[in-house]
Amino acid sequence: MKRLYLLTSLLGLFLMASCGSSSQKGGALEQSKGGVFAHPTIAPITLEIEKNPNDAALFFKRAKALRALNEDSIALNDFKKATELDSTKAVYFSSIGELLFEHKDVEGSVKWFRKAILIDPKDPIAHLKFAKMLMFVNDNQKAFTEINTVLRRDPYNAEAYFLKGMVYKNLNDTAKSISSFQTAVQVDPGYQPAILQLALIYAVKKDSIALRYFDNAYAADPTQMVALHGKAMFYQDNGQLNKAKDMYRKCISQDPQYADAFFNMGWILMQQDSLEKASKQFDFVTKIEPTNSEAYYNRGVCKELLKRPAEALMDYRQALEFDPQYKEARDGVDRLSKK
Repeated sequence: MKRLYLLTSLLGLFLMASCGSSSQKGGALEQSKGGVFAHPTIAPITLEIEKNPNDAALFFKRAKALRALNEDSIALNDFKKATELDSTKAVYFSSIGELLFEHKDVEGSVKWFRKAILIDPKDPIAHLKFAKMLMFVNDNQKAFTEINTVLRRDPYNAEAYFLKGMVYKNLNDTAKSISSFQTAVQVDPGYQPAILQLALIYAVKKDSIALRYFDNAYAADPTQMVALHGKAMFYQDNGQLNKAKDMYRKCISQDPQYADAFFNMGWILMQQDSLEKASKQFDFVTKIEPTNSEAYYNRGVCKELLKRPAEALMDYRQALEFDPQYKEARDGVDRLSKK
């Protein structure tokens, strides 16, 4: 059954457009004529840049606004322009490192993080961003060094304790990871990433305290579906299927395009022998994610159990179109083709 992997690592990468370079020929005035530069969050900053073309802080401000619009290629240019105009601000350099890292340019990100730390050896942002990159390449001891550098200066930095917990989690030291996440929450009771990690750890232990942490995580940020889904999965994994369905319905009411909730609802309905209803859930998944081979396969299983072999065969074949190595779908085709 398909599962949503719930924040198993801080380092899930948000990949958008390729981080290619975008020319700034013609300057801010030419850029302001249209496109993203006409956006209401960008245009006012661009007008300020036209008046103060040597103000690095304005380029940095616009870069952050562009990132919020997923215009990372153009944002990268503005970040670099900020470093050219003012090479004394560590955050300008670490922001480039973070952007490149999120686009999987790990090697490219390293030099920018190192420049940031060289400019300000005590800068917590640069150290923590560098620590994230080190965790990604499994250099856990060096990640500890970066994190501890921050904590020596600021013993109340919630993100540092959270990252320390993630390193311990990478090292399979559950007790120390729990302690670090709990410290992060003590420092900042609304720090959702740490709350979610505690929920996940206790969910694996099948400890009902996980439900409280999922509730707290959702309260901290109701826009994040991961807390609702995590609570649903806890109920599902512990055999409380009706409660799980209620939570999946809540997910769907909040986000009607949330395919994972439809999928898991379908799976539960299959276990409850509600095959027609289950099939309809998988229908929704195929509409939201037309290339989801698992949805076609599971719908095929429902159709086969409902004694509609022709429809089941079509679904198994469709699953194979999107995943030619799908053994169960291949077995289904072979089984029904012989009848």
